[in-house]
Amino acid sequence: MTAVNGEPPARWDVVVVGAGFTGLAAAHELGRAGLRCLVLEADDRVGGLAGTFTVGGRQLERFYHHWFASDTDVFRLCADLGRAGLVQRHHGRTGFYYAGGIHRLSSPLDVLRFAPLPPADRLRLGRSVLRAGRVRHWRELEALTAEEWLVGLGGRRVYDRVWRPLLEGKFGPYASEVGATWMWTKLHLRGGSRSRSGREVLYYLRGGCGALLDAWLPRLAALGVRIRTGSPVAEVLTGPQGVTGVRCGGEVIAAPRVLVTCAPGPAAALLARSAHPAVPALRRRLGAIPYLANLCLVLENDRPLSGTYWLNVTDPHFPYVGVIEHTNLDAPAHYGGRHLVYLSTYLPADAALYRMGDTQVYRHSLPHLRRMFPAFREDWVRAHHVWRAPYAQPVITRHYSRAVPGVENAVPGLYLSGMAQVFPEDRGTNYALRGGRRAGRLIADRARTAPRRSNGTASAAAVRIGADRD
Repeated sequence: MTAVNGEPPARWDVVVVGAGFTGLAAAHELGRAGLRCLVLEADDRVGGLAGTFTVGGRQLERFYHHWFASDTDVFRLCADLGRAGLVQRHHGRTGFYYAGGIHRLSSPLDVLRFAPLPPADRLRLGRSVLRAGRVRHWRELEALTAEEWLVGLGGRRVYDRVWRPLLEGKFGPYASEVGATWMWTKLHLRGGSRSRSGREVLYYLRGGCGALLDAWLPRLAALGVRIRTGSPVAEVLTGPQGVTGVRCGGEVIAAPRVLVTCAPGPAAALLARSAHPAVPALRRRLGAIPYLANLCLVLENDRPLSGTYWLNVTDPHFPYVGVIEHTNLDAPAHYGGRHLVYLSTYLPADAALYRMGDTQVYRHSLPHLRRMFPAFREDWVRAHHVWRAPYAQPVITRHYSRAVPGVENAVPGLYLSGMAQVFPEDRGTNYALRGGRRAGRLIADRARTAPRRSNGTASAAAVRIGADRD
């Protein structure tokens, strides 16, 4: 195991499973409250889906990131950590790949010029987006699927040519089950991040999320938070009175409170051996939430593919749902002159593309890129990287609020906070921060008011087995 900061106290008050933005935000609140907090991360680095790698001497997220004007939680964290001056404002250039052509969709005027729709349907598309923005609360839509809502807003032809291909590309076999609340969140978020001219405004931190993490980790260390990477948790331990700790490798770590920030499926697996009577119902609830994986092929090119930042792809024969040209948002000069492109797709973790080796993924993708961008040649590519996340996107269905578990549940001392629970928002660093902070504050409040209880069979101190790997 790698210790990112600090030495262990005699006893932990809280163990946090996962060092993504949710886990780190929760640990921040717990440390501020004076609780002794240990964060355990299976990966060899912190950050979760916002974790980084190096390109041209600069850190870059493994999976694409940007922020909207409404992402106030992450802006506040940047300010708190002295990074507000690195937040840069950009105009996002969005496109739509349809029937072999690229169409701009960055402004209201672009919608009126959108050739795949006849003029009357372009007006319907524009009106439907405006009407969607007037819905003030997601509960108005929770009984509807996205298809039902969008057809009602703009008609069947607009749905079939614009929305349906996007939903099918994103959610595959689950497309018809996706709830209207998910689509409303997307339209509401983008509609609220536009300039007076109607152009989309996006924000990016110079140096990426890595620059934020570089400032955040010392702050957490100063609060007494301990982080171990390369430390996958195998089991959440429970007794008759509730949580007693976790098992991590050959080590039993005692704690009366555990916050699990991973996806519902892995969270349920951590409880598989628990005999607490409330666990079976909780595991069934967690297991009922479908999830999709994500695969990102990142290309380092010596020239741009296009002038578009975000290209939505509706071609069912193209293996990716999005082509995100990062250096059309953040300048190539920041990455040693490299032009960076994410090719992103959501798919089941047992899909053929997801199971391919990295070189196979790259070779498989080249002919599709040449079809979309006829000028593209393989000798433009200076390097490539393939990143996978087995649990990247929860499938938000109708009445999702009834399915998703709360932060607290019937197992005393067990808390849950992850991307499946940011509903009605969609996944993102801002909502991970918000959810983590709320969970951390809740746990701190419960710790202040709860009577002391035994940790059952677990030792009152972290038991170390084998060599000290910290």
